[in-house]
Amino acid sequence: MKNIVGDLTAVLDAVGVDTVDYLGYSFGARAGLALTAAAPERVRSLAVGGGSHGAQAGAFDRLFFPGCADVLEQRGMDGFLEAWNSHRVFPIDAGTRAVFSANDAQAMAAYIRASDADPGLPDEALQHFTQPSLFYVGSQDGTRLDDTQAAAALVPNSELHIIRGFDHATTMAASTEVLSVLERFWDR
Repeated sequence: MKNIVGDLTAVLDAVGVDTVDYLGYSFGARAGLALTAAAPERVRSLAVGGGSHGAQAGAFDRLFFPGCADVLEQRGMDGFLEAWNSHRVFPIDAGTRAVFSANDAQAMAAYIRASDADPGLPDEALQHFTQPSLFYVGSQDGTRLDDTQAAAALVPNSELHIIRGFDHATTMAASTEVLSVLERFWDR
């Protein structure tokens, strides 16, 4: 995450942007939490969905399926998607399949392994956030529901919205609900 925060601040510097209204989902949520902790002066407001600030050991095995990094390394993205689909209650939708297919399987496997070793942010870091903050998560997101609720409880004066009927992979497909929550947040 230290490298990611460095990349984010380098991009902001390169385009001459001092502060941002940050929006991130899943990995993007984790990056936004890390950016806010490391460089709070760069974040005017924070909107994050389906994210966690805690240690990540085993998180991807719980999110996708046990041994998912091994499958990515050995069978590539198509093999990963096939295996993930077999572990899901609902089939992977076309949009999610397209997004995952555009990723490098080896890079994703390396990220999963690095995440397993990431200690995350201490609770105290979130307790010091002063930015207006919004947290949202799908009600069926078995991996991130508790994490998102815990993070929202730590950030002073934050908002939490639970998007009913969606899991981690499908919450972004709830575009009408998510957009409504984001618009109300940013209007304030």
